[in-house]
Amino acid sequence: METYTALRQFADSWALLGMVLFFVGVIAFTLRPGGKNAAQNAASIPLKED
Repeated sequence: METYTALRQFADSWALLGMVLFFVGVIAFTLRPGGKNAAQNAASIPLKED
């Protein structure tokens, strides 16, 4: 039972903080300057004829 309690406390504190930081990082990466051009280039890949 002690292992469960320890893992539960870890998940409630540090794991939650890690997930929030990951989420903020993904949002910051998506909204970075120059991200619009990269997204448009990636979106047009299937339409390009080689």
